[in-house]
Order: sequence, then structure tokens, then C-alpha cells
Amino acid sequence: MSPAESLDLAEFHGDGISAELSAAVHSLAERLPMEVRFHEVDLSLERRQSDAEGSYRDAEKAIRKYGVAIKYPTTTDIESPNKVLRDRFDFSVIHRPVRSIPGVKTRYNGQVDLNIVRIAVGGTYEDAGRRIGSEAAVSVRVIERRPSFQAAKFAFELAQKLECGVCSASKYTIQRATDGLFEEVVTEVAATYPDVHHHAELFDALLAKLIMKSEDYNVVVTPNEYGDFLSDTACGMIGSIGLGASASYSFDDNGNVVLAMFDPAGGTAPDIAGQGLCNPSAAIWAFGQLLEHQGFRALGGALNDAVRDAISAGNTTGDLGGSLSTMEFTEAVWEATAARLIGGVKA
Repeated sequence: MSPAESLDLAEFHGDGISAELSAAVHSLAERLPMEVRFHEVDLSLERRQSDAEGSYRDAEKAIRKYGVAIKYPTTTDIESPNKVLRDRFDFSVIHRPVRSIPGVKTRYNGQVDLNIVRIAVGGTYEDAGRRIGSEAAVSVRVIERRPSFQAAKFAFELAQKLECGVCSASKYTIQRATDGLFEEVVTEVAATYPDVHHHAELFDALLAKLIMKSEDYNVVVTPNEYGDFLSDTACGMIGSIGLGASASYSFDDNGNVVLAMFDPAGGTAPDIAGQGLCNPSAAIWAFGQLLEHQGFRALGGALNDAVRDAISAGNTTGDLGGSLSTMEFTEAVWEATAARLIGGVKA
């Protein structure tokens, strides 16, 4: 097997259903026509309670060595592991693909195929605010040029690959200084991608238009809190907040990705942990995104589409009305993957 057919990645284990999600991903990785080497890091609550700094140091060492990581759900106790990792790795952009899934019941009849590119820092989330006496409170909202540039460049690079346009969304007519800076930076980046159409929309209008005609939108770039709202809205439109994955990125000064972490939507689900009941779709999608990011576009795409194939065929876990266990569903995904890679898979 040539070096081009192998991949090393960090694997951040968490809590609850983390072990079962990892087992599903490993089961598929072992049968791909390449060698995938997982380098495990324990980020469980038990480890963090006994040696928090050591656990985060191990995670940082691993991702800086291999450049990419897959992370499973973690319990938030005193601090949020996601925030700690975001700060330590300097993650400034989150990419959340949201696509309609055949076979998943939804109250929305349109088709969603949306890529949300969200600034992961700043906005209102960096400042918890403070009370002013008993009758008022205030918080500071910050928009910075560097993460705005990184998010915009990522969005236009993505749109170029997808052969679509970019919509930037904010409240630039009201938040003239902060959102105005964001839109200014996006416009500057847009000028360097003359082949990619760009337009700006007010964020509240975007939400309404997305519901009325989602097919008009493919790549949307937006400040932090708006991206958070948009992600949950879009996921609600496809029928589940937990069916999806996201990627977090850090960049060099030229806007090139240097670190990437991929993680499934959803939490630790302690009520079903260890019972083989959890749905591994989002974890498999996260792994598929990681493969695509590392240049294995055919394999990553095949895995991502295979999850959709399995669900569309009615092979689902209990949360989607089916009766399959975690590993039974994983096997259904493998069968769909193999069908897409006929002649190029390991037995």
C-alpha cells in the first residue's frame, strides 16, 4: 500500500455513546481500500476530572502532529471541552453542511443543500455581559477582520469547488460598525474570486427566504451567533438537529487551513449509552468529511452518500422509526458504500 493510500488522524474520545460511535467509524475504516491509523486521546470526563491539562495537552499534541482529528461528544462539567479546544487550536471557522435526507420525515417540502460557513469567534458569544444595577445589563459584541477574512476565503473556495455562489448574511443596516466590517471584508475577498457570484442579505430576510425557497441557497457565510441560529434552523428544516456533522478550522496568515477537527452533531446521550441503540450517522458523516478534506474525495463522498442511501432504503435506528442497532445500521452503510465502490474495496 502506497503512502498516498494511508492516513493518520487524531481521535478524541468522549463520554456516553462516544465508544459506540468510534466503533462504528472503525468498522467502516477497516474495510476501506486504504489504511487509516487512529491515534486515540482520552477526553472523557473521568480523565478531565483527574488531569484536565494533561488531556488537553495530549489532544493538542496529536492534532498538531497529524493536522486532523475526529472528536466524539463530551460532557460539559466545569468547562466546555469544545470551547477549550477551540481556544487552544485557534479554531476560527465552522463549516456545517445541511442536506435533505430521503426517508426522514419533515414538515418542510423543499430540498435543502446548504453549506453554512460561520465565524467561530467573536459576536456576542465572547462576552457573557454584566449587570448594571438591578435594571439593566450590557455585553460587548466584537467582529474582527482576521476571522472574517478566513471565513470569507473558506466560503469562496468552497463555492468555487461546488460551482455556486456565496451569500453573506448579517444585520449590516443596523449593526453598521460590526456587521459593516464583516460585509466589508467579505466584499474584499469576493473581488479576488470574480468567477463566484456574491450577494449580501439581511439575516432576518435570509431566514424567511430560506424557508420559502431553500434551493436558492448553497453557501452562506455569516458571523458567529447568526451562524448558530442558521444551523439549527436549517437542521430543523431537514427533520433533525442531530443528523449532521461539522468541521472546525484554524488557518495561517494567508487563510490556508492548518488544523481541522470534525465532530458529529448531538450530545453524549447517557440514557442509551452502552446499549447499541445510538444512531452513528453523524459520526460517519464527520469521518467522511475528514476523508474529503484530506484529499480522499471519492471515499469520503461514497461514505456520506451511503449513509443517505441506507436511511432512504428504510434501514434506520430507533430514533428514525427503525429497529436496527448501531452496528446493524453501520453494516447497512457499509453495504451501500461497497455498492458505490465496486471493484475497489477490501473484503
